[in-house]
Amino acid sequence: MNTLFDKIWDRHVVQVVDDGPVQLYIDRMYCHEVTSPQAFDGMRARKLKCFRPGQIFCMPDHNTPTHDQDKPIKDPVSKKQVDTLERNCKEFSLNYFGMMSPDNGIIHVVGPEKGLSLPGMTIVCGDSHTSTHGAMGAVAFGIGTSEVEMVLASQCILQQKPKSMRITINGKLQKGVTPKDVALYLIAQLSTSGATGHFVEYAGDVVRDMSMEGRLTLCNLSIEMGARGGFVAPDDTTFAYLKGKEYAPKGEEWEKAVACWRTLKSDDDAVFDKELVFDAADIQPRVTYGTNPGMGIAITEKIPTEESIEPQARASFRKALEYMGLKEGETLLGHPVDYVFLGACTNGRIEDFRAFASVVKGRRKADNIIAWLVPGSWAVDKQIREEGLDKVLEEAGFEIRQPGCSACLAMNDDKVPEGKYSVSTSNRNFEGRQGPGARTILASPLVTAAAAVTGIITDPREMM
Repeated sequence: MNTLFDKIWDRHVVQVVDDGPVQLYIDRMYCHEVTSPQAFDGMRARKLKCFRPGQIFCMPDHNTPTHDQDKPIKDPVSKKQVDTLERNCKEFSLNYFGMMSPDNGIIHVVGPEKGLSLPGMTIVCGDSHTSTHGAMGAVAFGIGTSEVEMVLASQCILQQKPKSMRITINGKLQKGVTPKDVALYLIAQLSTSGATGHFVEYAGDVVRDMSMEGRLTLCNLSIEMGARGGFVAPDDTTFAYLKGKEYAPKGEEWEKAVACWRTLKSDDDAVFDKELVFDAADIQPRVTYGTNPGMGIAITEKIPTEESIEPQARASFRKALEYMGLKEGETLLGHPVDYVFLGACTNGRIEDFRAFASVVKGRRKADNIIAWLVPGSWAVDKQIREEGLDKVLEEAGFEIRQPGCSACLAMNDDKVPEGKYSVSTSNRNFEGRQGPGARTILASPLVTAAAAVTGIITDPREMM
């Protein structure tokens, strides 16, 4: 009667505190430059060493510029954060993938692609989008700075066990509908708090048919509907993706690992705290119109009217439309765009660049568009060039930048100016997320590509 979440969680329980939290063993921790400095200061103040440094992997990503990475970082705050992470990793003997290293990139892209994130693991990072790694069949979740220090010191963490939820999506996705659209659809259906307190297992025909990269996108956005994390039971798609990865088991150990991983699934009679079922036929390419990822519509729909919004949400609805410079009841199709961003831990993988290139091939970037195309890692950059996608993109007038979080959040040079509209493959459209006053419309790589060559929001299905 156990869910997969129960099985992984229970295997990692060290002890249970009476009327308190669970002490949970952590298999892998990732650290970047933003949330870790205070944790290392705490370790230093208490004269502690890392308990299992080999299980911790660190890299800068949020503050790294996406150009001239071989030169010193100009922004003093960004430079200090990146330099501090490198210094801390040396002092505490941690694995460090620095800027310009072929191993570097966005931490949530690098972990899976190197085989550091594996089925059955518990994985944490001081970053909410750690849920991405759940696509591997792992229990992965973001933690706070004090908890980062806890894992550095003990490789364990104190946690209350979340509830379980299963979301099943059956049927077959229509042409032009991507995993990003599936995620945005689910967030709109559940709201940004609809999965609060739960770990979500994604299941059904649509999820089984998804590539690993699609599953990584889906799990990445779990946090945006309030979930503690999201994951997919490992299967042959998972094993094929992981085979031969640098840190994945090899030889006889690989065979043993796969045999174990095949047991990682919810029992047929497993009981979830909440179950939801959706139909793939209801999902179209999507765009957001507001200031949270749940404020979204199918690309052919109109922005809701205030009357159709729950009374308690109307004030925030009005505020969001005012910030975005949009009106209730209007369509976003044909709306002018200033910037497009392809990248982030949501959509910075090779499949995302293939999708974008498939739309822009043989076309030209619109003159009014500033485009940031940012691979999620140096490994993705290498693959783009090996497949000749760089030539396709360059012929269409686009430039490929260097890896990093880039315009997902305003912590580096790639900021959208006040009042400008950005169609973005990232995960959050909060006020100021891409820069003070920036107006963000979340979308898939296909919708972003269509906007990039037309200069307006365009249904990509018309161009496929």
